[in-house]
Amino acid sequence: MDEYACPAVIDTPTGNLTDLVVDNAVQAPHKVVFSRRAGDRWLDVTCREFLTEVSGVAKGLIAAGIEPGDRVGLMSRTRYEWTLIDFAIWFAGGVTVPIYETSSAEQVQWILSDSGAKGCFVETIEHEATVGEVRDGLSTLDHVWTIEAGTLDTLTGTGTDVSDDDLEARRNGVPTDALATIIYTSGTTGRPKGCELTHLNFLAEVGNIVRADGAEKGLSTLFREADASTLLFLPLAHVLARVVQVGCVMARARVGHTADVKNLLPDLQDFQPTFILSVPRVFEKVYNSAAQKAEAAGKGKIFHSAADTAIAYSEALEDGGRPGLGLIAKHAVFDKLVYSKLRAALGGKTRWSVSGGAPLGPRLGHFFRGIGLTIVEGYGLTETTAAAAVNRPDHNKIGTVGRPLPGVTIRIADDGEILIKGGIVFRGYWNNEAATADALADGWFRSGDIGELDSDGFLRITGRKKEIIVTAGGKNVAPAVLEDRLRAHRLVSQCIVVGDAQPYIACLVTLDEEALPAWLEQHGKPAMTLGEAAQDPGVQAEIQGAVDDANKAVSKAESIKRFKILAVDWTEDGGVLTPSLKLKRNVVMKEFATEVDALYS
Repeated sequence: MDEYACPAVIDTPTGNLTDLVVDNAVQAPHKVVFSRRAGDRWLDVTCREFLTEVSGVAKGLIAAGIEPGDRVGLMSRTRYEWTLIDFAIWFAGGVTVPIYETSSAEQVQWILSDSGAKGCFVETIEHEATVGEVRDGLSTLDHVWTIEAGTLDTLTGTGTDVSDDDLEARRNGVPTDALATIIYTSGTTGRPKGCELTHLNFLAEVGNIVRADGAEKGLSTLFREADASTLLFLPLAHVLARVVQVGCVMARARVGHTADVKNLLPDLQDFQPTFILSVPRVFEKVYNSAAQKAEAAGKGKIFHSAADTAIAYSEALEDGGRPGLGLIAKHAVFDKLVYSKLRAALGGKTRWSVSGGAPLGPRLGHFFRGIGLTIVEGYGLTETTAAAAVNRPDHNKIGTVGRPLPGVTIRIADDGEILIKGGIVFRGYWNNEAATADALADGWFRSGDIGELDSDGFLRITGRKKEIIVTAGGKNVAPAVLEDRLRAHRLVSQCIVVGDAQPYIACLVTLDEEALPAWLEQHGKPAMTLGEAAQDPGVQAEIQGAVDDANKAVSKAESIKRFKILAVDWTEDGGVLTPSLKLKRNVVMKEFATEVDALYS
């Protein structure tokens, strides 16, 4: 199939994103829509209370001179105030410009200067200092507000002279097609580009998910269940978390925030969300951690048998099938012994998860569905306001990223590139007409990704157009297929497949520093540094096994012939991963050129 379109379930959106907050306060003033962390407690925030807080900050912004269309930066970890400020900027008629809280001074300078930001919210004194380093070069920046210094209360106080009527006129003056945010791509290659997303983009995306009914109801179930709630822990500077934030406000689903991923499991157990938003790496960590604990306790065989049973159970559900009686009985036993404990570790009430940012892999997808946590995998980009296609809980084809969202058409070009059309497609790149012209043509967005549509309209991602490797023998190789399989191994943290213009495919591998100690202990080996482990014959044999498994997914000409384990890991702090944990291939190829060359010496 070359093209698949899914009809929209809502009419062309009207109004703007601020209407969601006002409608909630009028129609359900006492409904709890947020729970904010206060020490070791969660304090509930009702629809009416949220409107009051948003209005107070918005009035302060107006009093500070923020005019309609002005850009305002927001540099903070994921927390309640992020969402509060985002909506307050929209109430004041402004445009939110998110900045990852891990950004360097140079990155902050580029984003604030390119966007022409008039003000910037930062979370900490350290963030304020980062902006201060480059402020002399920011001619448009008039204000810097620091969240932890109490400036939200200060803004609310200074805005008391702005009347309710003035605020209402300001927010009502924002048309549906007005710019809502400029999100700078995380920059896996080159300098980040600012994606212009409008209020219409968000309303088309979220409305067609949350308000879907009938045959397309699927994904709306997550948001519209009576007890629907989620704990956001991915960066809100990323479009995926941002869309879920807006979706929860539209659906009045309760939202909590946490930025401490190291403390994620206790937070999940405390908050008890019904669904979560995550990236594949988190699910890999959950699975590998559970496997390691079981093996350390001498219960490795039980765990792996339970995992195989969960996968078989899920696979039996494909295409409307049913597991056999023997498998059902075996699954029930393991549910008491293993699966219930895993669900409890994720809060006990979590039934669904949305996964994006990178391919999940069929094995993990079947495992988690088999234990009672259905992961719906989707696909999209910043330029498509997050998801362009997504699986539904009631129609989930594992190994694909689902069908197009309602109101979206996906076409596969002659060269395999995925083209996308619909109300979710951005209007262009800020201050970059050349890049806009290259990305948009006749209403179609050129994604740069390679994929295929099956006979039912489900999309499968097979590679990245710009990352396709062409070997010296002329063989085209999509590295993602191999890399995804390799990263699924518990000892592997990151990897990169190489071989452009070379006689064969090879790869660099980094070890998972958290998983390594348990693996060494289980194999009777002493503690080692990453550098020592990289040279250890046992570790090398283990990684060879992972490579052999990955090679099963490709032809002989595409398979990995050589690999090298590095003495370091690739991290965001090291500048090799983006904040959404994508690998910066150009950085790796430059900084590890010697290691790559050695694979062919």
